[in-house]
This record gives sequence, C-alpha cells and structure tokens, in this order.
Amino acid sequence: MRIGLVGAGPWARETHAPALTAHPGVEFVGGWARDPAAAAEVFPRSFDSPAALFDAVDAVAFAVPPNVQAPLAEQAARAGKHVVLDKPIALDLAGATALADAVAAAGVRSIVAFTRRFAPETREFVRAAAALRPIAAEAQWLSGAALSGKFAASTWRQEQGALFDVGPHVLDLLDAVAGPITGVDAACYDAASDTWTAQLTHAGGAASSVSLSLRTPVLPTVLRVCAHSGDGLAVLESRETPSTECFRVLLDEFLDVIATGGDHPLDVRHGLHVQRIIDLIRAAAGPTRR
Repeated sequence: MRIGLVGAGPWARETHAPALTAHPGVEFVGGWARDPAAAAEVFPRSFDSPAALFDAVDAVAFAVPPNVQAPLAEQAARAGKHVVLDKPIALDLAGATALADAVAAAGVRSIVAFTRRFAPETREFVRAAAALRPIAAEAQWLSGAALSGKFAASTWRQEQGALFDVGPHVLDLLDAVAGPITGVDAACYDAASDTWTAQLTHAGGAASSVSLSLRTPVLPTVLRVCAHSGDGLAVLESRETPSTECFRVLLDEFLDVIATGGDHPLDVRHGLHVQRIIDLIRAAAGPTRR
C-alpha cells in the first residue's frame, strides 16, 4: 500500500514517519509539509503540493493541526484516497461533519489515531472494564505539555488546550468502557491552568467524570482511567507501549479494513461522535474563566 504523509512536526517525526517506514505492508512514498526544510528531513520524497502527493499514493496519513487536516483530508477522500486521521478530526463540528460526509461519499476507508487504543495494556483495560458493566467511570489526564517541551510551541494546542489535544483520547476511552456518551450534565473551564472538568452521561445509565489539563506542572504526565460497578474495579494508569508500536498496530488494522472493505470501529464516524462530545462540553462550560 502506497501511503503518503502530510505534516513534518514533532509527532510526524517521532511516530508517523518511523512507523510508516518500518511497516512491511507499506511503501512510504513521501509527504508534504509547509516547511520545506522540515519536509526534507522527514520524508523520503517531498512533494510540492498536497494534490501532487495525493496523485502518487493510495492512502494519506495526517499529522497536522485539526484546522489544516479537515479540508486537506476532504480533498484526499474526494481523490479516492483512504485516510489515517489525527484527533480531533477537525477544529469544529461543522468541519468534522463535512469530513465524515466526504469520506462516506467517496467510499474510502478511514481510521483515527486514538493512539493509546492500539496499545495492549489499554485493550486489556477496555476488555476488563466493559465486562464489569460499569455504573461509573472517572478519567484524568494532567500534563505540562503546554508549559514546556516539544509541543509547547504548537499554536493550536496553546489556543485550544487540553480538551482538543488529550480530550479525544479520554472521551474515547470513557465511551468504550462505560457505553456511548449521550450527554454532558455539567462542565467547567479554568483558562489560567487550562483545566477542563465535565460530568457525562452514557447510554445504559452509567455516569462519568473527566479532568484535563495541559498546564499542570507535573512530570511525568498523569493518566488514570477507572471504571467500577458492583462486580469490581478496573484501572488504567500505564502508557508503556511506545507510540510507534501503537501506530504499527493501527496500520495493520487500517490495511485490513482496506483489503476487506469493512469499517474500523475507530473510523471517521467515531471521530465525529467524539467531536460532538467536545462541542457539548464547550457549550456546557459557557464563557471561559480566567
């Protein structure tokens, strides 16, 4: 499968490009990025435009901000290319809806890089937690990524914060273990610390709570997701599997759905579902506090 890459930032460098290069079922053709110097360092071949890249491949992986990804991924889908999408799939619900519609209309396959969902420790947690038929779940992702480090210079992360960056990972996990998220009972945002908190409802009656921040001075990052019922407790606190290994599994499953013509559970439609929850949380939080 000939795959191209859009984006040459830190995540593309440390995860997408190495995984694409190493995968035996992939011919990593090359990529496009706005920075020619970065492109020359990351891609085996640099293309002058996204359209030129799309013409040379069967599928496209994206490692760019959501406002850049959505229109380019639409273009790729309309060109008949399968897509590996980063999360969130767009910057707003309208963009996510348009992208999902374009993928459906083109009949191409899609998968969203909810990276931790492809790790064995996460899959074991999801299996164990779902078996408990949880009545409640809690999730916390606290990081100082917006304060310093390789992602601190990311404009969209600074502007949109934890809800858009790590929020999709957490919402996806809660959705997987406690049932589809159907509503937001309450939400609050503190802009100074980039702290989002929300109370969620799930199909089947479960409830969950979430706390997110990219401006908490903690090292290492705190990730904790737990689910419980009268049958017991399941907890996830590990991110031990490297992102490149997660992406290898993602590529395995992406190639499989392309070959079979099926749909992956973490496809663009699931990405749209998560985007709707993000939109509901933002609306429930109301005006930001500082």
